[in-house]
Amino acid sequence: MSLNIFYEEPDGDRWLPFDRYVRRLIRRLVRGKPKVGGQKRVFLNLCAGLDKLGISYRVNDYKYIQKHPEEIACIIGKPHVLDKISWKNPIIFGASVFSHPYDDLNLLQRLPVKKVLVPGEWMRKMWEPYYGDDVLSWPVGIDTDTWIPASSEVKDIDILLYDKVRWEHDHYENELITPIKNLLEQKQLKVANIRYGFYKEEEFRSLLNRSKAMIFLCEHETQGIAYQQTLACSVPILAWDRGGFWQDPSFFPDKVQFAPVSSVPYWDERCGVKFKDINDFPIKLEEFLEKLNSQKFTPRDYILENLTLEASAKCYINIVKRVQLSLDSGIKTIT
Repeated sequence: MSLNIFYEEPDGDRWLPFDRYVRRLIRRLVRGKPKVGGQKRVFLNLCAGLDKLGISYRVNDYKYIQKHPEEIACIIGKPHVLDKISWKNPIIFGASVFSHPYDDLNLLQRLPVKKVLVPGEWMRKMWEPYYGDDVLSWPVGIDTDTWIPASSEVKDIDILLYDKVRWEHDHYENELITPIKNLLEQKQLKVANIRYGFYKEEEFRSLLNRSKAMIFLCEHETQGIAYQQTLACSVPILAWDRGGFWQDPSFFPDKVQFAPVSSVPYWDERCGVKFKDINDFPIKLEEFLEKLNSQKFTPRDYILENLTLEASAKCYINIVKRVQLSLDSGIKTIT
């Protein structure tokens, strides 16, 4: 098996023809090496998993795929790739997809998409009414050779506070983040802070190496690669898992009201403790610290059992094989 994988970041011209190349060069000179976002990480980690399995693949070989319309096109993302050429190939699309099927309600009619992959189960349930059995849950794997536990001797930070509050940040700064910081200060815990979108992976990994535990603040996650990298480093998490509705203001509450969601969709008791709101936080903090001090958590074991690069890549290969089998037999794909 040799896969045909497609992934691109949108980078069109803005003011003049071909000015994207100049802007790209200036960005590199000013900002340095570009940060790897979550969706690109899906592409990179899938390729890394395939490498570990010895599965060959082509990346963005549009000439080849147009000459072989019978072969499956694995369009990891982003969605603009769906319109880059006139696709004749059967397509597996995802998991770097758009936010909601409302962005492309006619996707399955206008393109030969056989399966749509989304990162987690609550997202699959949200998409199911629109795409039915053609949407599947598939999480990418975590690089457990890179994200590894550090020696306890170098851990001089008690809590790493990870702020990924995306909407109404000022509100949550007052109602959630600052009260949490105040309580941690009262307990004389040494705290470091990091905010989503304002760091590079190297900085995050360096902080994790120094941290005994992490508090993760996010309204909801479709997969949550950063918190899973944390677990792979054997750093337990106290997670804000508010539940309730999907909060994306582009859709909620006017277009979409879906519940429940989760901030930690891949999780069990080995990973840490969850709390719902600031009223719940003090009690859960005490529980978390007690279990942390008595070494009750084994978060890396959870990742090694469920979310390795190899396991994720094998799952992806099985999806491709099932789609190919359905094409060969001329019947609808079995999920």
